[in-house]
Amino acid sequence: MRYNPKYIFWAMALCITALTACNKYLDITPKGYTLLTTVTNYDQWLNDYDALGLSHAPLSLNLLGDNVDQSAIPVPATDVNDLIYTWAPQYARDQSTLPTFWGQHYSVINKYNTVLAGIDEATGGTNQQKASLKAEALLGRAFEYWYLVNEYGPVYDPATADRDLAVPFVTSNDVAQATPPRSTVKEIYDRIISDINAALPNLPANNSSAPWRGSSAAAYSVLARIFFYSGDYTGAAKNAQLALDNGRATMLDFKTFNLYSYATVFLPDAIYWRGNGVFQEILPSFFSAYDPRDLRKQLWYFSQGDARGKTSFSPAFVAKSFTYTNFGTSVQEMKLIIAEAAVRKGELAIALQQVNDIRAARFPSPYQKLISSDQETVLNWVLRERGFEMPSSGLRWFDMRRLDKEGKMPAVNRYDAKNNIIATLPPHSPRYTLQIPQRVLLNNPGMPQNPGE
Repeated sequence: MRYNPKYIFWAMALCITALTACNKYLDITPKGYTLLTTVTNYDQWLNDYDALGLSHAPLSLNLLGDNVDQSAIPVPATDVNDLIYTWAPQYARDQSTLPTFWGQHYSVINKYNTVLAGIDEATGGTNQQKASLKAEALLGRAFEYWYLVNEYGPVYDPATADRDLAVPFVTSNDVAQATPPRSTVKEIYDRIISDINAALPNLPANNSSAPWRGSSAAAYSVLARIFFYSGDYTGAAKNAQLALDNGRATMLDFKTFNLYSYATVFLPDAIYWRGNGVFQEILPSFFSAYDPRDLRKQLWYFSQGDARGKTSFSPAFVAKSFTYTNFGTSVQEMKLIIAEAAVRKGELAIALQQVNDIRAARFPSPYQKLISSDQETVLNWVLRERGFEMPSSGLRWFDMRRLDKEGKMPAVNRYDAKNNIIATLPPHSPRYTLQIPQRVLLNNPGMPQNPGE
């Protein structure tokens, strides 16, 4: 089945339709842009962290999590952020606007597809340089599709993944081409794993000066996340360790790192950086769950008390070096993946070592290690630490989805300013899989919608 292409590329057409490297798009140079003709052009294209590094979709994903609050939310909700926060089926009342998540990811994918479409014909570089840029584009595109498959497809289930619908896998930057049908969850996972494996031999060894660019460690870290959220904990742990072993990223010790000296885009713990500034109300109950001695509680949050609306995740307001929150992969995420994989296999010593490594860098000395021989206790500690260490990384929603699949998520409520319940996300709700934006369906009438309540 072929779909009308108008909307899947709608946002992209506004700024990059004519930037493609296909010959039929080289007739006009868009105002304010330079056509991509040389290897240097393509390298600069991938070096633009404003377009490729600053992420907006994961910033909005935080609003779906069970650790956030919107104390002044109007009833009924009409703002896009408030609609996301209350898990509304659709987030846009104005169908002319760019759809959150869908449009943002496909816009970035189009930029990577532009590299893949034109780099072979670029002038002025070596074949190895071209292969390296192509590899970076494959990795970047795979990372965006990981988000899409986990937003619009069900949680990976080996028994149903070959039937569960996800998103169209678009490989062209030609906006005149018809949109392909929705691929299955398995097809998307297989494709992005294959693309990253194909990219690995040609990726740079080091991206520490620009971690939104590709590297071998970045590729392993993305594979670790992919395997982790598909339930392949062995593959996840293996690739997480490879990411740590092959990169130069280092975890910060909050006791010794000067967090107040300068503002920075990214910190040394980033393996594959995507980021943005975050200022988000959080539930007082989540804030109070931190140990009072935890330096994260002091450095990441601004609190005026326990009343709702008085506590926010706002690290940039507290310490200059936390200007941006990383939504991409980090040393800490890899260690927590290794920890959870280990505890699920009963290897508690490995799990505890990883968790204690992180906590020792987050607590004043002397740090008292967590010790237990009970698997369920250690698993709960690992899951808790994921929440404490990555509260606004865009990952909590995906953790909620996989935990709900395991029957470990209670109902989540949203409250108005008077503490009345205004929305509930029950266990196993269809809303754990986002609805295809209505604008997309209007322009692709044969595209099936996800189940709703």
